[in-house]
Amino acid sequence: MTSPARAGATPMWPELPEAARDVLMEVLIHGAMSRAEIAPRVRLSRATLTRAARVLVGHGLLVEGGTELRSSTGRPSEILHVRGEAHQFLGVKLTADRLYAVVADLTATVTDAVEQPLRSTDPAEVVARIAELAADRPWLTGIGVTLGGVVRDGVVVDAGFLGWKDVPLAESVARATGLPVVVDNDVQALTFAEHWFGAGAGVESMVVITIGAGVGTGLIIDGKLVRGAHRLPPRFAHLLVDPRGPQCGYGHRGCASSYLMSHVIARRLDGCATYDEAVERAQADDPDAKEVFAEAGYALGVLIGHAANFLDPAKILLTGDGLPVYELALERVHDGIEDTYEDDPTLIDLNVQPFDFGEWARAAAVLALKAAITGTT
Repeated sequence: MTSPARAGATPMWPELPEAARDVLMEVLIHGAMSRAEIAPRVRLSRATLTRAARVLVGHGLLVEGGTELRSSTGRPSEILHVRGEAHQFLGVKLTADRLYAVVADLTATVTDAVEQPLRSTDPAEVVARIAELAADRPWLTGIGVTLGGVVRDGVVVDAGFLGWKDVPLAESVARATGLPVVVDNDVQALTFAEHWFGAGAGVESMVVITIGAGVGTGLIIDGKLVRGAHRLPPRFAHLLVDPRGPQCGYGHRGCASSYLMSHVIARRLDGCATYDEAVERAQADDPDAKEVFAEAGYALGVLIGHAANFLDPAKILLTGDGLPVYELALERVHDGIEDTYEDDPTLIDLNVQPFDFGEWARAAAVLALKAAITGTT
């Protein structure tokens, strides 16, 4: 059923044959290319590729651009480009007290951004806020929502920072907006977005580590996002660093999480109220703060080293609002890696991404984009 906000809106996502979906994803992830370049990459015959491209052009998803000489031999080839403006997706990232939203087009390019305080964490109020954003943008094709916590089939099973348990968020937002909605764990969504459109575009294996209010992990193996049997995100946060170390919120002593979580860092410093204050004290050469960050940096290195041992990934991406740990204790991070990783540390391709909640909201939009293309969440 279509809500009033959908009147005159962009047509819904078309039904695409499998070959057309494969071609679209190839051009999305790897950039504009000719039919001759696409065919072997997606293992399609030239005839099948031609039919698939015709379908995509007909639906306005791809557009034929100019001709280019793409090899040292042969004639110039006509290039296929993604038509970004064809569809737009709303991405929403929820924190304990704020809502971050972006609109991203079919190429995951952000065309609009909004940041609002959450007046209430009541699920009905949050749904109403998202519906307001969608109503103001009737051209949307779909909505993605992400948050820290456990999500299964669109149901927020547990999101402690919001006080939510068993909230059917996807169903509620879909009912309020008349749009397809997908909801997932924020780190999982960020990992997928970085694999399609970010630092890990096209790689076969990648680990994403996020540090801040919590410690999150996402995995790409054989070119696919790893999802556990119970839809739980991968968890490395409680790897042991030092059995004599501080306790985390679960009562584990000396795990990586007990050193890296922002509120734990602040708690370990006498008279320190916030993580930002702890960072300021370390930057001002306060010896106690420098020691706490040094220990956190070493724990981060241990975490990175274990991740590299476990997967031998093509890339490890590090981000999160806790990144000052890396910046303030770089040498200790390297010490932790060297004490843990069983091979040459120079083999680790570590990419440190500046933190921006807008990027997490963009990842939610990519989640909706992916659901539209593949038909899966």
